[in-house]
Amino acid sequence: MFTNDELKKYAETLWWGLSTARTKPYEPGDFVLLRFDPDALPLAEAMFDLLMEKGINPIPRQNLSSNMELSFYGKGSEAQLTAIPSGDREFIGGLNGLISLIAPASLTHLQDIDSKRIGQAAVARKFMRDIMEKREQSGDFGWTLCIYPTPALAEAAKLSMADFKAQVVKACYLDDDNPPERWNDIFKEAEKVKAWLNNLTIEHLRIQSKDTDLIVVPGEQRRWLGVSGHNIPSFEIFLSPDWRGTEGVYYADQPSFRSGNFVEGVRLTFEKGVAVKTEAKTGGDFVAKQLTLDDGANRLGEFSLTDRRFSKINAFMANTLFDENFGGPQGNCHVAVGASYADTFSGDQSTLDEGLKRELGFNDSALHWDLVNTQQKTVTATLKGGEELVIYTDGEFQYE
Repeated sequence: MFTNDELKKYAETLWWGLSTARTKPYEPGDFVLLRFDPDALPLAEAMFDLLMEKGINPIPRQNLSSNMELSFYGKGSEAQLTAIPSGDREFIGGLNGLISLIAPASLTHLQDIDSKRIGQAAVARKFMRDIMEKREQSGDFGWTLCIYPTPALAEAAKLSMADFKAQVVKACYLDDDNPPERWNDIFKEAEKVKAWLNNLTIEHLRIQSKDTDLIVVPGEQRRWLGVSGHNIPSFEIFLSPDWRGTEGVYYADQPSFRSGNFVEGVRLTFEKGVAVKTEAKTGGDFVAKQLTLDDGANRLGEFSLTDRRFSKINAFMANTLFDENFGGPQGNCHVAVGASYADTFSGDQSTLDEGLKRELGFNDSALHWDLVNTQQKTVTATLKGGEELVIYTDGEFQYE
């Protein structure tokens, strides 16, 4: 699939992402979990080799195969679905980094499994994400992820393997002589956008497209983030809003694969911060079940915008990592129902405990599901004092 040179560049790009995502520099002896799907083994080997060269202690862990997942979620008892091996809490608490290589062999193998069973397993393991989030707040942990092309992804995206790989190569700048240097350029440009947005005193945002009319309230003590190295590729600029201020209708025109299910045309109606109505052209029952996973699953955890000038992605890729960064002719916005990102808190991260999160309207959930709108849209900010300012239109931030 990839040449040795491309694999090396991909690994170097992921190292840039991992290093950028953590506020403290990595040091020899740090432990980094290298988690990968079976089909991503060539990239996992290249990444393992690079980590060894850096003096890092890589911990390779292969994810469950599709057949293993089918067995686990299909045959597992409640006790098996929620069982946590002894030592897992301590293991996660000692990690300094995580690299995830996503290479699904199937996108639909779990379509006949009750999604509540999948959710049950996710809820039982939520504590791991909580531990990693707290360690990230202290600067002791960083993470990044990417996808590795597979026939299942290409087929779902209705692309040939060659065309699918080409999207990955251009999106991650693997055709550049020095991809990390190119990413640094994107990082610097994104810093300008974030600085501009963070200097605005935004009361609320109104997102309008053909099928969307949504109010999002950024909330107090928030900051816009993005192009932080967490995802490769990533061009989005995002924040975690005060979920309590969400009102109106959001429509995701881009399809989505999740937990072995295909959904399309998701429409969510929010009242007083809660999605009180869920609809979909395809997969409506699954959407409804996902949004009842826990108390926070039907609330907003993220709002994001991607500038078409940053992203070269111009095809549906059947994977959220790429699809939430779609550039195309009109860029995209996406919302995530479920968990918020604590690092969008603009104050001292060490003070952001559960009580303060609740007070500021940071949402908490085992779910985090990105739903993407690629329609032509206008995003208008109402500033404190009443002034209105268009911050995004025709796929571009209006910061220049």
